[in-house]
Amino acid sequence: IAFGPHPSWPISPSGFMGVAGLPMPQTPVKPRPKVQHPSDSPVNPMPPVVVALFFVIIGVEALFSLGAAGMLGGAQALGWRIGALQDYGFSGEIFQWMWANNRWPAEHVMRFVTYGFVHGSFTHALFVSVMLLAMGKFVGQVISQLGTLVLFLAGLVAGALAHGAMHGLLGWGNPWLVGGFAGVYALIGGFTYLIWVRLVATGSSGARAFGLIGALMAIRLVFGLLFGSDGTWLADLVGFGVGFGLSILLVPGGLARLRQRLRRD
Repeated sequence: IAFGPHPSWPISPSGFMGVAGLPMPQTPVKPRPKVQHPSDSPVNPMPPVVVALFFVIIGVEALFSLGAAGMLGGAQALGWRIGALQDYGFSGEIFQWMWANNRWPAEHVMRFVTYGFVHGSFTHALFVSVMLLAMGKFVGQVISQLGTLVLFLAGLVAGALAHGAMHGLLGWGNPWLVGGFAGVYALIGGFTYLIWVRLVATGSSGARAFGLIGALMAIRLVFGLLFGSDGTWLADLVGFGVGFGLSILLVPGGLARLRQRLRRD
């Protein structure tokens, strides 16, 4: 009895070798090239509104720094920073005057926002810019572009109001409020809310979300005890609170989530 394929069966050479038990030659298979979708990026892009805020802050600081170095504007550029702080910074005394006289001229009302874009030094602007990019990237990927801008500006306005009430109306000193930290702390408030939602959804303790703001306030306290406080901590803390509260409205589904939690409690 002969074993093997029938003479009429069409068998290729590789098939014959397989039937005979001989090793078959392997035909190399070329892998298909992976087509990458334009939106598939290994690095998430920075939200445009955060980039715009960053360039405004850095651009203003660049003018001051180049002017102070004598590379721009001549001799009069040496006073650019001080002049800008006086024209655009926020003062408790000015706020107290507006409140007492019920007069709100545009040149002073604009200080509620403009103070956030002028800084006391290059290092001051650098720290604000770095934290703006870090917090803005995280928050801007969840909240809309307009919502991110509203969060930052609302933090500035709320921080100025708190600063004016404390140092203008109550008379607890008169430090000038400059720099964008109140707006950045509002973004930290939004960041904290997003982390809080994630932790609660997984059954973890939401208190862990407040670790960042707790650490930052502790650092400010230590520096204040060692080197003296500049009196602007309240503006930052209020900015954080406003950012956390507004995030409930700005995050998609945030208000519905809050209602559901209140009904459950």
